[in-house]
Amino acid sequence: MTEPAELLREERDGARARLELLDAELDELRADRGRESADDEHDPEGATLSGEWSRLSGLRSAALAELADIDAALARVGAAAYGVCVDCGGLIPDARLEVRPTATRCVECASKAGR
Repeated sequence: MTEPAELLREERDGARARLELLDAELDELRADRGRESADDEHDPEGATLSGEWSRLSGLRSAALAELADIDAALARVGAAAYGVCVDCGGLIPDARLEVRPTATRCVECASKAGR
């Protein structure tokens, strides 16, 4: 298995890059909303500005939540608690951590928790 901290840092870099792109798109959309000539709200062929704002805001919220999960996982690595299920105290299989590096539960406990 790739070192957990290395894998998590790569995940964090990707999430940060997505967040930067989303912030740039939101900034552009903010500028469009401020222009007097922007009439996308009435364009039957295009997405409305408010619809696009909602979509981008949702994606930004998801990226922020992902960053928080990654930072929490990195803290668990530092505390030697990474890979330990928060519910049963058992080890989370390496295969699960490679697929979902921020996992806090083993497969069985995650199933019980409805995740």
